[in-house]
Amino acid sequence: MLGRSVMSKSLKVKNPNYPFMNVADVLRVADIVFSNLESPIVDSCPYVDSGFKFCASPKMIEGLKYAGVDIVNLANNHILNYGKEGFDQTKKYLDLNGIKWVGDGNLVTLEKNNTKFGFLGFNFLDNKLQQKDLDLVRSSKGKVDILIVGVHWGEEYTSKANQNQKLVAGKLSEAGADYIVGHHPHWVQEIEKEGNTEVYYSLGNFIFDQMWSEETKKGLSVNLIFKGKKLEKENLLKLYMEKFAQPKWVN
Repeated sequence: MLGRSVMSKSLKVKNPNYPFMNVADVLRVADIVFSNLESPIVDSCPYVDSGFKFCASPKMIEGLKYAGVDIVNLANNHILNYGKEGFDQTKKYLDLNGIKWVGDGNLVTLEKNNTKFGFLGFNFLDNKLQQKDLDLVRSSKGKVDILIVGVHWGEEYTSKANQNQKLVAGKLSEAGADYIVGHHPHWVQEIEKEGNTEVYYSLGNFIFDQMWSEETKKGLSVNLIFKGKKLEKENLLKLYMEKFAQPKWVN
């Protein structure tokens, strides 16, 4: 999340790279970096330090570029905080800066070392899983070697996935998702196998301004290393926001 007081702090110190200063070195060496973008990017975004209407100035995109972010998921419960116009502006600014996006019923593909990776995004917090979603997953899997699905779901401030998350994960797995990456709970949740699909139910917070509890300062980044079309190694990289909205890697 690049809005609210994350933006205020970053632009106050005149450094839109501020949130990524301690993590960019690891992210930049990855072939593909996929993340959830919780705040729309809009012109004249106001400086605020409270409230639940999020936005980020276009200046904050510099931080995403600095960290080497390739694709962001826009399917979440805050992306429409500034309506359709804000959503359209977000997509425009991402396009202008060479950052791809998913979450509008679209598949993004990137090929690395003769392996085609596909990315989708869904918001199942505000929307119910529908047949058209499963059809999109199924058709997308037919076009790629590895399909990674970002999903906004679950209950805030809980450490365990709920039954709805598990039900949805099962259906996405059957439709062809290889990896499901969850967000919204703000706490890290469990990782488990659903059919042939690895499910990360919630990666917790990455960049956020929730400094008021230990659990909301924690996050997880998943580093998947492939040899051809086969997963060779999974590295779970833990994060902790010791400084305001500025995560660092921890053991």
